[in-house]
Amino acid sequence: MYDILIIGAGPAGISAGIYAVSRGKKTLVLEQAQVGGIIGKVSTVTHYTALQAQETGATFAARMKEQAQAAGVEIAYETVTGVELTGDVKTVHTDKGTHQARRVILANGGTPRKLGIPGEIELAGKGMGLNAPRDGAAYTGKNIYVVGGADGAVKEALYLASFARQLTIIHFEDQLGCIPEFRNKIAAADNIKLCLGSRLHAVHGTDQVERLEIISEHDGTVQTIEDPGCGIFVYAGVTPNTQLYTELDLQDGYIVTNDKMETSVPGVYAAGDIRAKQVRQVATAVSDGAIAAINAAL
Repeated sequence: MYDILIIGAGPAGISAGIYAVSRGKKTLVLEQAQVGGIIGKVSTVTHYTALQAQETGATFAARMKEQAQAAGVEIAYETVTGVELTGDVKTVHTDKGTHQARRVILANGGTPRKLGIPGEIELAGKGMGLNAPRDGAAYTGKNIYVVGGADGAVKEALYLASFARQLTIIHFEDQLGCIPEFRNKIAAADNIKLCLGSRLHAVHGTDQVERLEIISEHDGTVQTIEDPGCGIFVYAGVTPNTQLYTELDLQDGYIVTNDKMETSVPGVYAAGDIRAKQVRQVATAVSDGAIAAINAAL
């Protein structure tokens, strides 16, 4: 029996764990993959207060893990398969066993959204749906396409441009949805071009992407581009990982909380990108985790 169970070891979950143990609570963090979550897979971390120089997602995640372990946070690598959140004692089932606690903090974020286009599944990892820090260097001197126009997508595009012969940003709106800082850097780059008001419509190939189709949002015309060996990196938002939380109030798939991070079920809290809120950044996730743990520990 734990005092507090935390699902997810991204910035929100790790922050919650550190604050929970500081208040003397027996705490367990459950993580299905690796500490850091999505932020651990990005090329660079920006705008967070007191970042180290040249901070990558991997270095940021490593320091989170080190800090949590030094604080005495117990982390178990298990996949949650079911939850029972009502009642005084909460039960969480995983692929390795069952855990119980009086308080639960849900901090398991979201999953990168797929495009649902022809060829996406068949060519995954073969030039389609790649990861910038892991795969970028393999496309040195080749053409790279980035799908998405928000901050996260454009930040990765700027990183990938250092490898690309030419990088094309495909975005469905008529202007990028990123902050001015990134927009100015895109404008100054000599090997980045914009394909706006458009969507990636299909990809074709066998062992690599050989051809892609881009459809216009304005008139529906389809442009076919022959580009064997190119790399396509997709940043089309995330889907919140709330499928197991049918006992909670949701809004557009996100968990509804109050300013104490309490959900509609007593003793259950939510923190980070999984909850309904305006701003989803590392800074706000860390804040959510701290607030959730402080209140859960009362």
